[in-house]
Amino acid sequence: MLEISGLSHTYANGTVALSQVDLSIPRGMFGLLGPNGAGKSTLMRTVATLQTPTAGSIRFGDIDVLAEPETLRRTLGYLPQDFGVYPRVSAYAMLDQMAVLKGITGKGERKAVVETLLNQTNLWAVRDKAIAGFSGGMRQRFGIAQALIGSPELIIVDEPTAGLDPEERNRFLNLLAAIGDNVVVILSTHIVDDVADLCPLMAVLAGGKLQLQGKPSDLIASTRGRVWKKAIAHAELAEHQQRFDVISTRLFAGKTIIHVLSDSPPAGFEPVEGGLEDVYFATLSTLRRAA
Repeated sequence: MLEISGLSHTYANGTVALSQVDLSIPRGMFGLLGPNGAGKSTLMRTVATLQTPTAGSIRFGDIDVLAEPETLRRTLGYLPQDFGVYPRVSAYAMLDQMAVLKGITGKGERKAVVETLLNQTNLWAVRDKAIAGFSGGMRQRFGIAQALIGSPELIIVDEPTAGLDPEERNRFLNLLAAIGDNVVVILSTHIVDDVADLCPLMAVLAGGKLQLQGKPSDLIASTRGRVWKKAIAHAELAEHQQRFDVISTRLFAGKTIIHVLSDSPPAGFEPVEGGLEDVYFATLSTLRRAA
């Protein structure tokens, strides 16, 4: 269990990145959803012991993460939003070197670990290829392979599917799902479908604050009967935004489809079977109105 209590962080320029964040994250997949600039990467970097918060505490099992960062690192797998590797080195050689850095010094043990990870991430066929020649999806799968070295009990992946094509995204999410049963896996993303597809528990972080948390199914149920849609001309959008609580808009067949949040059916609208995207957009809409 990962326990985050009262976590706050203010940067030197006065920017408040996190404010009193409290989270309890059990084993399994946990989705941290939020827009760019919400504070997700700051939170992930803090849990990964790469920066020290202004206030608060983090515990992982018996480990006081802030007091014992080296102890946590022994059981941590981390895939940051952007990660660098030596581009001309092969995937096999790079994983082998990373395994040494993780303390796997026995040649036979290291060989077994590297080969297992390359097979697990479907990179065995390109094991001798320079990482510079990898596609975006292959690089992300390599990122997961290096994060799994040493059988970590806590795995953090930050915006892992951004920029991936649909096929590579599905392949990557299936890989995450396969490893997410027996360890704590935190999936930090702004892509709603990633969380909806994978995570039995989730939270929404925006403006540095935790806005809501729970089971996606329970959060979706909270909007049931309150989301309505209508197709309008784009020129009518501003008027509707003034009259209704418009939580999202999208284009379809030349029309603008708007979703609004209302306890009673607005005239001319039809009901929507709300999804996690509506929950997310409604949360951000409420936050914008309060600002």
